[in-house]
Amino acid sequence: MADEKRPVLAIMRPSVYKEESVKLAESMGFDTLAVPMIELTGMQDSSFKPFFEHIVKKEADYVIFTSANGLDFTLQKIPYVMRDMFVEALNRTNVIAIGPTTKKALEEKGIKVMGMPGVYSSKGLVEYLCKDVKGKNVDLARSVFGSTVLTEGLARCGANVLETKVYSLFKPDSEEQKDLIRSALKGKIAAFAFTSSMMVHNFFEVAKEIGTEDNIVQVLNGSIVAAIGLPTAETLRSYNVNVSVIPEEYTFEEILRKVKDMLPACS
Repeated sequence: MADEKRPVLAIMRPSVYKEESVKLAESMGFDTLAVPMIELTGMQDSSFKPFFEHIVKKEADYVIFTSANGLDFTLQKIPYVMRDMFVEALNRTNVIAIGPTTKKALEEKGIKVMGMPGVYSSKGLVEYLCKDVKGKNVDLARSVFGSTVLTEGLARCGANVLETKVYSLFKPDSEEQKDLIRSALKGKIAAFAFTSSMMVHNFFEVAKEIGTEDNIVQVLNGSIVAAIGLPTAETLRSYNVNVSVIPEEYTFEEILRKVKDMLPACS
């Protein structure tokens, strides 16, 4: 039976992150309710072949990965016998990671990371690279919902941008998503960790499905609400939700640290 003194944290990340997220949160003194409000699925667009060829033909100057998912879904699309060759080709370019989680994922695959912005966001990437990419070929692999801030910003800096979309996101549709909302309405959740704008939209879509969108705003505003970065925070505010926590480093672990600081019961 859970210790009633341990605050309950709602973790809504995709299923692929559930085990590691729960383990980390529990090690930091939380009980958890882990229910995905967003899931991932692979896809391949018409730009993937040019993206691949740019890299192996040494035509890409910079290659940007904005998530570990982008790397994973990229590698899945490359025949296994060609992956080592692709990694070697990446290591002849300037590989840029959006943040430490992505950097770690790249390095675990043997990919050398040339750099990382000080602010882990699309805007941060543009500011980090702008002075260096004029006339350069900049390739990136990410989700179909990736912000245009990155591609348009790099283009304004004079880069030749090639973007391939290697995975998509969707709203899971089962009773457990509705049960999470019901648990929140019963006051069983002390803190909520939102790690993307789409997660926020899906959360409110589920609340709307069960007719509790107004009540859930009141619940959130009586709880600790964490947003992984400014875009996610702005999305929450568009639903009239007060955001309690925006970590300086846009990582799930840093969200947990900041929430823990606000909940003395975590121990």
